[in-house]
Amino acid sequence: MTDVLSLDSVTVTRGSKNLLDAVSLTVKEGERWVVMGPNGAGKTTLLQLAAARMHPSKGTVSILGEQLGKVDVFELRPRVGLASTALMGHIPAEEKVLDAVVTAAYGVTGRWREEYERFDERRAFMLLEQWGVGTLLSRPFGQLSEGEKKRVQIARALMTDPELLLLDEPGGGLDLGGREDLVARLTHLAKNPSAPAMIVVTHHVEEVPPGFTHAALLKDGALVAAGEIDDVLTAEKLSETFGMAIELRVDGGRRFATARA
Repeated sequence: MTDVLSLDSVTVTRGSKNLLDAVSLTVKEGERWVVMGPNGAGKTTLLQLAAARMHPSKGTVSILGEQLGKVDVFELRPRVGLASTALMGHIPAEEKVLDAVVTAAYGVTGRWREEYERFDERRAFMLLEQWGVGTLLSRPFGQLSEGEKKRVQIARALMTDPELLLLDEPGGGLDLGGREDLVARLTHLAKNPSAPAMIVVTHHVEEVPPGFTHAALLKDGALVAAGEIDDVLTAEKLSETFGMAIELRVDGGRRFATARA
């Protein structure tokens, strides 16, 4: 399978701190990755590199066959779908939901004078329907709930039919019902063979959708483990990553973690 993302001994330094420290990781076509770790572990930094929105201080990052530093990132970014809290903050509160999705076709946030094809608007509506927010297409983005905003963002990330999909804490801030609905939709997407390679960042084991194939654990900017999901998401490696004794239970393809009494 073709590599869609390759990090080779990548370090990202800000001031005197390494946000990532000599991280090497390869994601191939068809793989579905989850990245986990405590706060400050470097998860979002890794995703920013994968989205071509940050360059490494050391090492090499290749995305869809293009090396950062040797490619026009503005041509590369539309090939990568990204949903993150930082990006959500750039969508104008008054922007209609349909426009918040369709503007991804031009790589912008905030519809102005661009002209869009009917095909683009139909695709945006289809994606909103797919993620359960089709009835909200005319509502201002700023009036949506947290869960609705998350779903609209995922629809936006899929708008350009990306070759790599990156979701940064898509379950953050959701209630139980919203989280379970999101996991079900991500499970359906993960099992679709035509879906792009995926990387989902989360803090919580129970948010890992069935059908995901690989996992990476980060701690203090370094990789604790990376590889096939059953080999990585173990009680032993989760305990090492989060610095506490953890028990892991698997039920119906879902994983559940609790602190060991």
